[in-house]
Amino acid sequence: EISRLKEQILRPLSVFDEHSAYANDEDVNPNFIKPRMFMFRLQKIMDEYAGGVSTSFTTSKENLEKGLELLAMLKEDAANLGASDLHELMRCWENVHRMYQAEAHVRTILFREETRWPGYYFRADFPKLDNDNWLCFVNCKMDPATGEWEMIKRPIYQIVD
Repeated sequence: EISRLKEQILRPLSVFDEHSAYANDEDVNPNFIKPRMFMFRLQKIMDEYAGGVSTSFTTSKENLEKGLELLAMLKEDAANLGASDLHELMRCWENVHRMYQAEAHVRTILFREETRWPGYYFRADFPKLDNDNWLCFVNCKMDPATGEWEMIKRPIYQIVD
């Protein structure tokens, strides 16, 4: 088990070593993606489809579903992360964790059919605040074995008036 985990953790270094001679620019290689480029792709998906800053925190069901589709493709590309050194190896795994956090965020916004504004996001397809149904916390958890997500509504307990 330890050997398997070690191999998995160090895989980005092996991918880079195996394919780095393919192109004369290590940042542009069809056989792997460097963590910096992966991060840019993740940020672009979140900005354009999950209500990011350039869209004034506005999103919709269609945008969120497209974001999930693109995150699924990015998840496939995560298997081809390449790291040229230990710093980039750390960045690879940081990006994988960010990718899962981004998916949790998108799924949570998709589940919560309302606008949580000001300060969070605006759902163009549900433009009103709905405290009757959504004055709650929304949590989610992913089953690592199946990849299935569970969405959970949790009550808010007012401890201060």
